[in-house]
Amino acid sequence: MAYNLLNDDAMVAELDISHLVTEDDTPVDNSQSEKQQRLLVEPLYSSWLPGMPFIAAAHVGVFYALKQDPIVPDAMLSLGLEMPTDWSQKQNRCYFVWEFGKVPDVCIEIVSNREGDELSLSRKSQQKGKNLSKKELYARIGVPYYAVFDPLEQLQNPEEMDGSRLRTWALREGRYHALQPPVWLETVGLGLMLWEGAFEGVSGQWLRWCDAEGQVILTGAEGQELERQRADAERQRADTERQRADIERQRADRLAERLRAMGINPEDV
Repeated sequence: MAYNLLNDDAMVAELDISHLVTEDDTPVDNSQSEKQQRLLVEPLYSSWLPGMPFIAAAHVGVFYALKQDPIVPDAMLSLGLEMPTDWSQKQNRCYFVWEFGKVPDVCIEIVSNREGDELSLSRKSQQKGKNLSKKELYARIGVPYYAVFDPLEQLQNPEEMDGSRLRTWALREGRYHALQPPVWLETVGLGLMLWEGAFEGVSGQWLRWCDAEGQVILTGAEGQELERQRADAERQRADTERQRADIERQRADRLAERLRAMGINPEDV
């Protein structure tokens, strides 16, 4: 059963969210995490065409209950929704589950240290009185898919990743069940894969969205480069055709000259 998102005493027509901290100016973990977060968001807006509106965001608070701190996934995707544009309104600046009417469809955590609680609680979190890991909390509030990417293999209990840098779970009957590679999120229409290559000049292994054929969802820059390559190939093909036509025309001209030298009108042949 999904977590009671608003708590029983909070079901009111106009929810008072004035006490909620939606921006605390805490920076992102590091440059690698920042790049990885953008690589999970920007391509969806640049190249993905799901046929419905969606919200993809990085490091935005998901408020699931008025009396609970938000959970802040490194990246999330929620289908069938549009991001409000009036950011002067506090309720439009974060992901308030009661405003959107649903939890995100996918939440992704990128491990950047050993205290992120992605799969199990760190000692520091236990000392602070926390009792749920992120995985347990995402399951409790009903997020359909949860993924953890551990690029530098920093988790305290690496066996939880089953020997991989990427693990993904699907929610069934209130519990997460591991998805085996290749990872395909059926109800979302996207896959997740590890990809070797360069993003913004940095080479390495990255977590990326992909289609059913295992082709990555392109960034805007990759899409532009692909179009440039296609245009270059088309120009090269056209140039080749023109050269072939010129050769054929020159061959026909030489044949006509020979025929005329033999007293034969080429038009009569």
